[in-house]
Amino acid sequence: MDSELFSILDPGRERPRPEGTAAFYQDLNLYQIIDRLARGWNGRVKELYMYLPETLELEEYRRAVFSDVKKDAVYNALKVFSEAMAETLRLHEEKEKVQIPIQKAVWHIREVENYWGAYEKLAGELQKAGISSEGLLQFLDILKELMESGGYNELLEQSRQLLDEIREFRFTITLDKDRISVAMGDVPGDGNYAGYLKKNGGGQKKALKNPFSREAGLTELESACLKVLLKKKPEFFKSLKSTAESCEEYDRPVLRRFEEEIVFYLSYAGLEREMKAAGFPFSVPDAPGEHRMQAEGVYDLALALSALSTGKKVVPNSFFYDEGESFFVLTGPNQGGKTTFARSLGQLVFFARMGLDVPAASAHIPFFPDIQTHFSVEESVETGRGKLKEELVRLAPMMEENRSGTFVIINELFTTAASYDAVIMGKRVLKHFTELGCTGIYVTHLKELVGACDGIVSLRAMLDESRMQTFEIRRGDAPDTPCAENLVDKYRLNYEQLKKRLL
Repeated sequence: MDSELFSILDPGRERPRPEGTAAFYQDLNLYQIIDRLARGWNGRVKELYMYLPETLELEEYRRAVFSDVKKDAVYNALKVFSEAMAETLRLHEEKEKVQIPIQKAVWHIREVENYWGAYEKLAGELQKAGISSEGLLQFLDILKELMESGGYNELLEQSRQLLDEIREFRFTITLDKDRISVAMGDVPGDGNYAGYLKKNGGGQKKALKNPFSREAGLTELESACLKVLLKKKPEFFKSLKSTAESCEEYDRPVLRRFEEEIVFYLSYAGLEREMKAAGFPFSVPDAPGEHRMQAEGVYDLALALSALSTGKKVVPNSFFYDEGESFFVLTGPNQGGKTTFARSLGQLVFFARMGLDVPAASAHIPFFPDIQTHFSVEESVETGRGKLKEELVRLAPMMEENRSGTFVIINELFTTAASYDAVIMGKRVLKHFTELGCTGIYVTHLKELVGACDGIVSLRAMLDESRMQTFEIRRGDAPDTPCAENLVDKYRLNYEQLKKRLL
C-alpha cells in the first residue's frame, strides 16, 4: 500500500467527510457519549466518530488496533506521544508570534526537534511493546523507513546539537553609566543572569527576563543583545538559519494523519479505563461469523456516564435472538426502562461497528451494514404538522430505502393514532423490516404486534411484587398490570394522602 494512503482507521482511502448526521446519533444519545469522549482531546476527535466503517474487514482492522492500544505499554506510549504533539503545536504557535527572523529560526528548530523526537521515542516504545495488529505494525514500518531514508535522523541530531549549543551560550552584559557592553564568555560565579538580577537588582531591574528563556517576546535590551551576538558568532547563526530553512516542511501527510486519527482509539481506551474502575464492564464482541446476536450485562453508556456524577443505579440486562428470531417487541409499564434498553442495544451495535469494545459483560454482535432508528417526535411548530404526520414523514424514507440487513430501533411509534390503526400500521412496519432481513426492536404498548409475522419475540419490562419498576427486561408477554397505581403510591398521591396533606 502507498504509505501516503495509510490510515490507522481506514487504510487505502481518504477519510470520508460526513455530509450529514444520521438520526441514530440523536436517538441513541451518542452525541452525549461522544462529547464525553472528546473531553481533553482536540476538537477533531468528534468527527472520527461520525461515520461507520464500510466493511467487516475495516471493522476487524480497527478492533485489532484497539486491542493493541488497550495494552498498558502502548496506551502510555501513545499518550506521551499525543502530549508531545500538543507541545509541538504550542511551539508552532509561539514561533508565529516572533518577528525577528533568527529568533523565529530557533523556535522552528525547537518545533522540529520536539516533533521528530516524539516520533523517535514512539517508534522505540512500540518496538518494545509487542504490538500485533496490522495497522500499528505497518505504521511502525513506515515510520522507521521515513526516519532512516528521509534523513530525519540526521536532521534530528543536528537540531539537538544546535539547541544544546544555544543552551550553553554564555556572555556578559556590562552596564557602565549610560553604556552597555556585551562580550562572549562566562561571568564570575554561576553566571545565572536571572538569579543575579533577583539577588542584586532593585526597582524595575527585577522585571527583566532571561534573554534566552523559552519565551517568544524579547525586551528592548534582549533584542539589542541578540544583534550584538549575530555579529560576534556569524558562523553559528548562519548554520542555525541554514538548518531551519532545510527543514521548513518537516512533517509528512502520513504522519499528520496518524496523529489526527490515533486519538480515536486513545479517547475510547481512556474512557473505558475510567468506566471499568467505576465497576462498569466492557467486552470485546465475538467475531461476527453468524447472524445471531446476544449479550449479557448490557447497559446504556450515556446513562452510566451520568451515574458517575449522580450516583444513580444503572440496571444491566441480558438478551438473545434465538434461531429464526429477528425482532423484539418490547412492552410494559411507563418509565420501566424500555427506551433505555432499546438505546443500549443500539449503542452495542454502534460501538461494535466502530471496531471498539462494547458496554456489556459479554457480547456477540453480527455485522450490520447500518443502523436505522425512529424515536417518538413532538409536533412541529414550524410545519404545523401533527405528531402522527411528523412520524410518518420520518418513517417513509427509512422504508423506501429498502436497506437490507440493518439494525432497526423503533420507539413508541403511532402513539397518537387510534389503537386499531396503530396495530395495523405497526404490523406493516414490522413485516417490511423482517422481510428485508433486518434485526431490531420495537418499543410499544401494543402487545398485538407480537403476532405480526414470523421471527417476532415478546419482551417485557418487569415490575416487582409491589408493582414498582425494576428496569429489568425479560422474555415473555407483559402482564396486564397498570403502572399508574404504583406511581400514585410512590409519590403519595392517593385520595387519603392528598386529603391529609392539603386540608
